[in-house]
Amino acid sequence: MLKIAKNRISYVAVLGAVLFMTIQVIATLNLPSLTSDIVNNGVAKGDIGYIWKVGLEMAGFSLISILAAVCNVFLAARTSQKLGQNLRSDVYRKVINFSKDEYDQIETSSLITRTTNDVVQIQNVAIIMLRMMLMAPIMLIGASFLAYTKDHQLTTIFLVVLPIMIIFVGLLLYFSVPLFRAMQTKTDKINRIFREGLTGVRVIRAFRQDQFEQDRFEDANRDYTDNAIKVNTIVALAFPVMTLIMSGTNVAIVWFGAKLIGAQSMQVGNLIAFMSYAMQILMSFMMLSMVFVFIPRAQASAKRIQTVLALKSTMKQPEHPVVLDPKATQHDLKFDHVEYRYRQAELPALSDIDFEAHSGQTVAIIGGTGSGKTTLVSLIPRFYDVDKGEIELDGHNINDFSMKDLRDQVSFVPQKATLFTGTIRDNMKYGNPDATDDQIWHALEIARAKDFVEEDPAGLDLQVEQGGDNFSGGQKQRLAIARSLVKQAAVYVFDDSFSALDFKTDADLRAALRADQHIQQSITVIVAQRIATVADADLILVLDNGKLVGKGTHDELRANNKVYQEIIHSQLREEDDK
Repeated sequence: MLKIAKNRISYVAVLGAVLFMTIQVIATLNLPSLTSDIVNNGVAKGDIGYIWKVGLEMAGFSLISILAAVCNVFLAARTSQKLGQNLRSDVYRKVINFSKDEYDQIETSSLITRTTNDVVQIQNVAIIMLRMMLMAPIMLIGASFLAYTKDHQLTTIFLVVLPIMIIFVGLLLYFSVPLFRAMQTKTDKINRIFREGLTGVRVIRAFRQDQFEQDRFEDANRDYTDNAIKVNTIVALAFPVMTLIMSGTNVAIVWFGAKLIGAQSMQVGNLIAFMSYAMQILMSFMMLSMVFVFIPRAQASAKRIQTVLALKSTMKQPEHPVVLDPKATQHDLKFDHVEYRYRQAELPALSDIDFEAHSGQTVAIIGGTGSGKTTLVSLIPRFYDVDKGEIELDGHNINDFSMKDLRDQVSFVPQKATLFTGTIRDNMKYGNPDATDDQIWHALEIARAKDFVEEDPAGLDLQVEQGGDNFSGGQKQRLAIARSLVKQAAVYVFDDSFSALDFKTDADLRAALRADQHIQQSITVIVAQRIATVADADLILVLDNGKLVGKGTHDELRANNKVYQEIIHSQLREEDDK
């Protein structure tokens, strides 16, 4: 908890909260003594003037206590919310810079829980600590001392009461803490199942697994609910038991206090003050017990967040990065015997990948499912780092560039077309904020998306719903392609980005790419499943089980590469192959 809070909270605000809490407690502790004075010296003697005088003092201390409490609550709330804000920002900043290796280590659903629910737990405990954890020990010590000064004989009652409370609180912590810790893991499970259900709703319906998924969610939900009921039932028992203990303490104080008053060993006012201090002592002890109940859950949340923050990225930034010339018109891309292995995997996903490409060339990558095509192109913008070999851009190892400079030179279209909420213009400017409307329309025309955008009266101001759900799969792919073309880059990577396009649109789009002046100065890398998409590429790479089993033109590979021939025969009719 302290490690998480370090450098994320204002120490001035914390000191202010401590100061105002101390003032509040001191003012509150004075009230029973003043009550005792009114009863002993005012009421007993019938001195109205003294009653008014001490009454005004009580009103003053009450006002001071209220103002100090308001200031303490304000500072505590501000500090806890600021801590939550900084934690969310730090976690998001850390996660957004993760490589895919780090994403593979922690589930997305768990990352969401850690950024929301876990942060809330820490916020709640932060405000509890600045309120109750400060108030309880100060009031406990102060009230105990003042109670002893009123009558040291009655304080022996606490020798019986406090051990009982300690035993009860110990049992409370013993049974509740493990359940509180388990709640975070169970929250992760609910989020994971719920997220899978939302993202895979079409598959669920297509295979008629609605009831199965509902049952799966119901099991996780019931498990979480049962755990929450148990822990909240245990915590709920604290209040009636504490009330019973406090009521019993009051009875004992009145019983023995009455005897002392009867023996003229104690004044009535002192008994009233002692009862007030006794309640303050027991309430302080109860507040401490509640703090100890909530701290373990927050501690578990803090560890989960710290795990994310402490996760070391495999992506190393160079101390003295090489700077690419943004005005360069000639580019080279080289894979020099590259090998990559996924973490915890037994075999390499890619091995001995070796090829070169130059400006104006199109490199196509084809192969069976799981052959490593997406993994290969993911190495270019350093989504993963190679284990062996080198990848060079313009004669320099890509590891020698800063991540920003490298990715400024690579425009990437992933397999799944992703659009963001906003307008088409906002989405088109995602990679190039300075793009003009003319540049956007030009990119839309190349991507064969201009027609359906123009048809809408809003044009570039057409709203894009979450995930682009108001567009078809083909339209989303074309918009994603257009977005990549708006960005001026040295390498354009299309990772199976033409799969939702019909053959004619696919052919027209590729022809428009070859004719574009800027693309002619860049390197185009296309991952595809269809022979028709790769046939006119300058260099075709054939992958099989992560190995480069062939490279060359369409005619060369068709003549002498067995894997390429098998792909052709699986897609084209025999007469089309002649």
